[in-house]
Amino acid sequence: MREPGPGGAVLQAERVSTRYGQILALDAVSVSVGRAECVALIGESGSGKTTLLRCFNRLVDPDQGRVLVDAVNAAELDPIALRRRIGYVPQDGGLLPHWRVQRNVELVPWLRGVPNRSELAERALALVGLEPELFADRWPRELSGGQRQRVAVARALAASPDVILLDEPFGALDAITRGDLQVTFAGIRRELRISAVLVTHDLNEAFLLADRIVVLRQGRVEQDASPSQLREAPATAYVRQLLLRARVLAA
Repeated sequence: MREPGPGGAVLQAERVSTRYGQILALDAVSVSVGRAECVALIGESGSGKTTLLRCFNRLVDPDQGRVLVDAVNAAELDPIALRRRIGYVPQDGGLLPHWRVQRNVELVPWLRGVPNRSELAERALALVGLEPELFADRWPRELSGGQRQRVAVARALAASPDVILLDEPFGALDAITRGDLQVTFAGIRRELRISAVLVTHDLNEAFLLADRIVVLRQGRVEQDASPSQLREAPATAYVRQLLLRARVLAA
């Protein structure tokens, strides 16, 4: 595990192992996320990316090792309260279809009892490029795929979290929409200085958005490095092959 930056670690996984029956999903994985840092988790299906992501908000509790949130053992934190303070964008967006856009975005501030949740929701919609006057009263079914994902990001941002977790949030979108959302997300993160963990199967997306990339393979960390370090010095043959396949590295 690399040492966190000067601002200290907001999230840490320390030798975390998790099993699903006979399958070892994570095998003594250690990863840290610094303040205002974006860490991408990259790897093939079954590498443990999503399991590790979900350990940070206790959707999954590790069988061994520990997870720290702001230096506090997550096992000692109430899981519901923890999930309300960490933004989360699942792969499918997870919008409630029977709630309009405004109410979807207000969800976490409402759960936390924040009085000005309407203002927070409108600000979050504007941040992701959706004018509240045009979109707040729409149903999720009336939106395009890209618009639904923007609403999902807005919902994760509405309560002003310090940390946001994103599980392949742009993976199902067409190339143009995906590119637009990547630019939007990068701008939001710079503006708000949010720490982020991004699960992606797309190495080019990781290079575009992340300050640091963690390559996972069969539940283990193959390499943890900045994009430039990853390109210049792949730690293993597997990492080199990933870079070649993504055309990040010349053959």
